[in-house]
Amino acid sequence: MFTTKEEKKAAEELSNSSNVIGKGTTLEGNIETYGNIRIEGRIHGNIKSKSKIALGHSSHVDGNIVAQNADVEGQVKGKIEISEVLVLKSTAVVHGDISTGKLVVEPGAVFNGSCKMGAAIKDIKSAENGAGQHAYRAEGAAV
Repeated sequence: MFTTKEEKKAAEELSNSSNVIGKGTTLEGNIETYGNIRIEGRIHGNIKSKSKIALGHSSHVDGNIVAQNADVEGQVKGKIEISEVLVLKSTAVVHGDISTGKLVVEPGAVFNGSCKMGAAIKDIKSAENGAGQHAYRAEGAAV
């Protein structure tokens, strides 16, 4: 995938970055990052990360989420696609379909939608990679 040591180092630096959308902040539009992101505010749009997304207790997301790992404590209205582990904390409220490798649901969490486990997302690609806005691919699990 990477051809030189410089490209590998640059990709590692990007994935180690952290972003925070604070409580009381409202963002309209899509978010795309290589690094981790923690959201405490409101997002009206899609969120895509090659790392981890953490939605805090006060978070409200109206849009789709695609990431490697995610912890949800707040509210989500949209599809969630996680390649590794999705954790729904006790305060989580999810209205939408879930596709994940592994799912952890704490007592008290609310989930309305369908769930496909073991459906790993092969690659989470960004627009910077020359891929389109929906350049991720999900593999369906046998039922």
